[in-house]
Amino acid sequence: MTRLSGGELRAAGYVERKRLLVAELSNGTFEYSGVTAETWRRFAGAPSPWRLFRDNIDVDYPAKRAR
Repeated sequence: MTRLSGGELRAAGYVERKRLLVAELSNGTFEYSGVTAETWRRFAGAPSPWRLFRDNIDVDYPAKRAR
């Protein structure tokens, strides 16, 4: 997991072989399935990861609460 700040985002990690993005938010931890490696690279390197997460990942990929 990589620590991130901004908005409700606290940390995120990626499991490439499963195409799974794990996002730790202020209201819990969620797993987003089907996330491409390119999307992860853009997200992890974004100047505003919260904005990219909110506008793209959260609306484009199915999620389930992890814990």
